[in-house]
Parts: sequence; structure tokens; C-alpha cells
Amino acid sequence: MSETLQVYRVYIKATPQAIWDAITKPEWTAKYGYTGKADFDLRPGGKHVTRPTQDYIDAGVTGDVVDGEVIEADPPRKLVLTWRMLMDPTMAAEGFTKLTYDIEETKTAGTRLTVTHDLTGAPTLAAIVSGEMENIDAGPGDNAGGGWNWILSDLKSLLETGDAIATH
Repeated sequence: MSETLQVYRVYIKATPQAIWDAITKPEWTAKYGYTGKADFDLRPGGKHVTRPTQDYIDAGVTGDVVDGEVIEADPPRKLVLTWRMLMDPTMAAEGFTKLTYDIEETKTAGTRLTVTHDLTGAPTLAAIVSGEMENIDAGPGDNAGGGWNWILSDLKSLLETGDAIATH
């Protein structure tokens, strides 16, 4: 069974601001991981939503992919959100989880990005984001993929080389 609290860390040769922008700006979020166009109101209590890219729409996912509320925003260091996956009825019914991005510049290893996802009460989502149901060959909307490890690897590649590793 997947852990309720999942923590992922990656070191990226990029500035904290570049990582912040890649997490919060739709022109970046559409380029890596599962894609999707993120839209954030970065005030506490502000809403965030991830809308489908054309790949999702072509696969039949036409509604919002993720939604939630901003709990804390301290650009470019920390972002805390409630987070709910909408594109699958089972995961949507599990309700909101808590997602934290910590971005810290190090002296010798680039910038450390730590993602902490509290998945209490969301066992299906926990299995997906842990990579337990990994199927990199699945398309958008197929409830599969490598989870946070895959997303962060793709983000790192995009920021460091200009190219994502995932094909969309």
C-alpha cells in the first residue's frame, strides 16, 4: 500500500525563480510531466486549476484536470496547496490532498526542490503519484505514469536542457 505522506527531492541546475515559474506558469506546465495548463491565484485562499492541453482533449478529457486552493505562497521559495485530481471519478471522490513545494538554492548542488504530498484518505491517488501504477507508454487521461518521480525528472530535464524527456 502506498504511503500516506510521500516526499520527493530533486536537485536542478536552475534558479529558484525558474523552478517557481515552471511550477506556476501555464506556458511551462504544459511542457513537462502529465502536461496541463496551470492557473494560480497565488494569494492564500486563492484558487488554482490545471486545465487540459490539446493532448488531453484529444484523449477525451475536456474538463479541468486538477483543482484546489492556495494555502501559502512565498515566491520563489514555498508553495502549499490543497490538491484534487478531477479527471478520474474515484480520485475526485477521494477529495483534497495537501501538496507542498519547497525550493532552496544550495551552495554546491544547484537548487533543491522538495515535493511533499500528504495523501491521507486518498489511496488511489497515492498509488498513482507514487509511481506504483507506472505505465510510461500510457497516453493522457489513462490514469498511469511514473508519478512524482517521473514529473520531477521531466521538469529537471526541461529546465537543464530545454527538452522534456517525455513525449507528448
